[in-house]
Amino acid sequence: EPAPGPRSRSRRRCMRGLWVLVLVRGGLSLSVIPRAAPRREARPAEWYLARRRQRVVMASYSVGVVGATGAVGRELLGVLEKREFPVSGSPLLFGSSGGKTVATEKWGVLEVDAFEMEKVRGLDVVFLAASGDFAKAHADEMASVVKGCVVDNSSALRLRRDVPLVVPEVNGEQCKGAKLIANPNCTTAIAIMALYPLFAAFGLKKVIVSTYQAASGAGAAGMKELRDGVAGMGLEHVAEDGCFTDKKLPNEVFAHPLAFNVIPHIDKFQDNAYTKEEMKVTWETKKILGFDFDSPDEPLVSCTAVRIPTLRAHAEAITVETDKPCTPEAARDALRAAPGLRLADDPAANLYPMPISATGDFDVEVGRVRQNLVFGDKGLDFFVCGDQLLRGAALNAVLIAEKALF
Repeated sequence: EPAPGPRSRSRRRCMRGLWVLVLVRGGLSLSVIPRAAPRREARPAEWYLARRRQRVVMASYSVGVVGATGAVGRELLGVLEKREFPVSGSPLLFGSSGGKTVATEKWGVLEVDAFEMEKVRGLDVVFLAASGDFAKAHADEMASVVKGCVVDNSSALRLRRDVPLVVPEVNGEQCKGAKLIANPNCTTAIAIMALYPLFAAFGLKKVIVSTYQAASGAGAAGMKELRDGVAGMGLEHVAEDGCFTDKKLPNEVFAHPLAFNVIPHIDKFQDNAYTKEEMKVTWETKKILGFDFDSPDEPLVSCTAVRIPTLRAHAEAITVETDKPCTPEAARDALRAAPGLRLADDPAANLYPMPISATGDFDVEVGRVRQNLVFGDKGLDFFVCGDQLLRGAALNAVLIAEKALF
């Protein structure tokens, strides 16, 4: 009997057939007619998805979050829980100083340590929810000491040519092998979810964006200032006829009081009279779509960014000129099929994207799809709305980590 191996296993499989005596010249020969293998029924797609989840869960990953006590840091922990990210033990939390705690559903109350480079050495993934200055000072060294990757939520690294800028549903393949990955601006991330399927199907020549951005874009402090402003608004601030009085609400986070107001000013004004927030949308959209961010070539992108008194979901009115003719029906088909996007487009039923329905949702809503009256059969107008702290920050960061590690 030969040692077990591929050939002996094959022989055993053959021997399960029907043995027969065959008359040949010179005598009898013993032969076998193999039995056909029983036909296995096709398994549903859910079976294969479940098997994949089992294989993923078998592995676990050490996770660190820098800036865990801020609005984005807390959302990161919530997304890790909801997506059942296979964390080894519990996430390690870091801040500028130690001593604070963060309550979680899955891991209980976690302590926040003061950040030190040695404490993140060897981790599989580190999420940076800190300032751009912190990222500039520490991100490169951190990427050299972690086992896996660093995902940065600040604007500091987004336009570096050696750092991929990723929305996983668009260019997630760039995560593989990358040690340092940038998360896009929140407004860009929400817009690109609807722009990309149109770009893939019809091409894009021009993109014009007007944003309606929530207070959460300025972090927890911005949301608190809006809440305090709404709660403190009285007749000494606004008369019964709706006119504002000379007494203003206090403001520190925003350039003007945000309660019952809109402010067409987000980030610093640039030499070209656009704000930096507006230019982020221009530069980052081009880079994510695979173009040089500073190239004058198409697609051309222009943005006006406005802060409005909502808490945490950004809305955007977008006009595009496409390369190929595109009907609203064809656009809806492309948008409906896109992952991470939910078509909310039934005006007769008052169904369209709104902060009140998009807040807390992983998907970006898109609706009000119609033919643009300026660009004709190559023009579209539509409206998107997405949770700034999720798709615009924490969710996108976790999806990046999944693409990089799984």
